[in-house]
Amino acid sequence: METTGRSYSRHMEDEYEKFIRRMNPPRVVIDNESCKNATIIQVDSANKHGILLEVVQVLTDLNFIVTKAYISSDGGWFMDVFNVTDPEGNKITDEGILDYIQKVLGSETSFTTSIKSVGSDRTVIELIGTDRPGLLSEVCAVLTHLKCNVLNAEVWTHNTRAAFIVQVTDDESGLAVTEPDRLSVIKQMLSNVLKGSNKARGAKTVVSHGAIHTERRLHQMMLEDRDYERNNSDSGLSEPELQRPDVNVVNWYDKDCSVVTIRCKDRPKLLFDTICTLTDLEYVVFHGHVDAEGPKAYQEYCIRHIDGSPVKSEAERQRVIQCIEAAIERRVSEGLKLELCTTDRVGLLSDVTRIFRENSLQVTRAEVTTRGGKAVNTFYVRDASGYPVDSKIIDSIRKEIGQTILKVKLNPRDSDQSPQESPTRFLFGGLFKSKSFCNFGLIRSYS
Repeated sequence: METTGRSYSRHMEDEYEKFIRRMNPPRVVIDNESCKNATIIQVDSANKHGILLEVVQVLTDLNFIVTKAYISSDGGWFMDVFNVTDPEGNKITDEGILDYIQKVLGSETSFTTSIKSVGSDRTVIELIGTDRPGLLSEVCAVLTHLKCNVLNAEVWTHNTRAAFIVQVTDDESGLAVTEPDRLSVIKQMLSNVLKGSNKARGAKTVVSHGAIHTERRLHQMMLEDRDYERNNSDSGLSEPELQRPDVNVVNWYDKDCSVVTIRCKDRPKLLFDTICTLTDLEYVVFHGHVDAEGPKAYQEYCIRHIDGSPVKSEAERQRVIQCIEAAIERRVSEGLKLELCTTDRVGLLSDVTRIFRENSLQVTRAEVTTRGGKAVNTFYVRDASGYPVDSKIIDSIRKEIGQTILKVKLNPRDSDQSPQESPTRFLFGGLFKSKSFCNFGLIRSYS
């Protein structure tokens, strides 16, 4: 009876949230006049757990750069204000994109079905296991052998672990692979590849057809895999090279909440990565401030657990810190960036990654997409032995694949960081400085 009661209560709560949302649809205001170097997007909506992530996900999927953000929620209402630009630092002026923002963020339904969600017209394969040189090549070879065409894929590696989300179709029909026996073989053969000879940590293979958001799911997979648990002896990167982010968590007892502060080198999608992790750890951000106008980003969030409590113990505090650090580092791409653009064909990814493996290059991150019959792939590679990538090897690989097909994109070295500030210097300071935003005039008191 207790279980039935809880299920019924939860159902009623969900229906109540839907009713409130229908009665109070989100209000979206886009302002291109108040700030000379950014577009201001304000979203007011009925509050619910996860809504902040949904909004940030929409902006991130549009490749917007968030230079400033103010986050506030008060009881049943929620307000976010973002300064955004395109990747080149320009305001957002395309009417089609502005209309899309209004339509999606102003919808009475959830925003989560985004432009980067995976549809049901393809088979989605999720893989996670111990990283090693040549792993991506082996996975691609198996899929090619099993008559699967890779349409899109994303690969993240962190702390000796590797996570893949691969979208495939049958190479003859172009449709999703649905036969149970065939799916069972695919799953079994990929599981064997992932396990390899390393029995120290487990491997997991999941095949599905439901709609997912790739980057959102990769964060969830690696968090569930506990990639945040460090083993220094396993790390191939020294501390200075890794440049770990500065994350701190303190309790603000007067307000019965915890304050998370993050300082690190800025990069696209940083806000999405940190909000993803706080949401997956079941914390609610009810006030926050983000400043990423310079080379370093600063974020501060006032959080409570969904049960209303602040961080309760030192062990919980350390876990929050480690999980946020891991979320930021997953996207830090060590190594040389290679971009491949050519006509797509079955087995292309298998051939390219085989060439990388034969030349002792390890793929640390990869983004594989196909658009209009074109393959547009990005690989981050490093020498499998830990040495800098030999330029002669890259030249040889480019000659084999094609000079115009495979291009090198140099990663500029991180600029020297300024000395560390006092841990409490910026604590909520930004929240009370309206000049941090361009004429927002929206800063609210905590009281």
